[in-house]
Amino acid sequence: MHIFITRKIPDVGLKILDENNISYDIGNFKKPPTKKDLIKSLKKKNYDGIITFLTDTIDKEILDVCPNIKIIANFSVGFNNLDIEELKKRGIMTSNTPGTSSIAVAEHTVALMMSLTTRLVEGDRFVRSGKYKGWDPELLVGTDMKGKIIGLIGCGEIGTEVAKILNKGFGSKILYYDIVKNNKIEEETKAELKEIDEIFKTADIISLHVPLLPSTTHLINKDTLSTMKSSAFLINTSRGGVINEKDLVNALKNKIIRGAALDVFEYEPKLCSGLNKLSNVILTPHIASSRASARNQMAEIVVKNVVSVLKEGKVINSVIK
Repeated sequence: MHIFITRKIPDVGLKILDENNISYDIGNFKKPPTKKDLIKSLKKKNYDGIITFLTDTIDKEILDVCPNIKIIANFSVGFNNLDIEELKKRGIMTSNTPGTSSIAVAEHTVALMMSLTTRLVEGDRFVRSGKYKGWDPELLVGTDMKGKIIGLIGCGEIGTEVAKILNKGFGSKILYYDIVKNNKIEEETKAELKEIDEIFKTADIISLHVPLLPSTTHLINKDTLSTMKSSAFLINTSRGGVINEKDLVNALKNKIIRGAALDVFEYEPKLCSGLNKLSNVILTPHIASSRASARNQMAEIVVKNVVSVLKEGKVINSVIK
């Protein structure tokens, strides 16, 4: 049994592979491999499985060069990098790592909210640029978090954690939109399920927690942005394509909304023109889940799926329903 791992995963995962006598090759790429890079690597041996990352597009062209693949194990909760229909057609088992990054992403989400409302990043830049000349009561006046109305678009595991932190810590009123009613979060935080249009109109801070699907692509656009409060903030730690970045840049420039914080980008790693020049946006490099605890747990789960498929013919965390 032999698998290909597109990039290094934590040693805890490699140890499990060693214990189960599954050999592996790891791609030696200094940056996310291109399709051409992957095809070249996968042609070298007859692999039984691949451990992939969000930056690896797995489609017909890739699968054609490794016809004996039994498992694609995605080192991620999301899986919009995978051609699910093609994998289903070929009968290739496919897995992800659900529940591994909920706490990390939720905490990062709240950190972005606090950084925006306190104008923390602006303050840091202000001091570093030598502009600070002494205390001023009108300098970089921020916004209270306490008591704000939080609108969650998507309220799965991450949204639930965000709701608990904000409700218990800041007394926030939680409104959420999801295709599934979340009884747990309603009981714990008195969160209210609302229509999405109502959330856009009433929330002080809107946080996105949806997968990237045809129905969610450009969910945030000039029309939805125009319905938000001019004092509102927008947070995105889900997927970049959920926001039309050109429309967001225009909204931030023209003060249609007050500010935004993004950990993911529409054309990652490229930024929409003008985005990085705006003072009312905070940008982090897709690091919301970047915690040692989360990465180790992801490595364990991704590898256990590989072992289960290759040794027992069963996938644990299937993304194909």
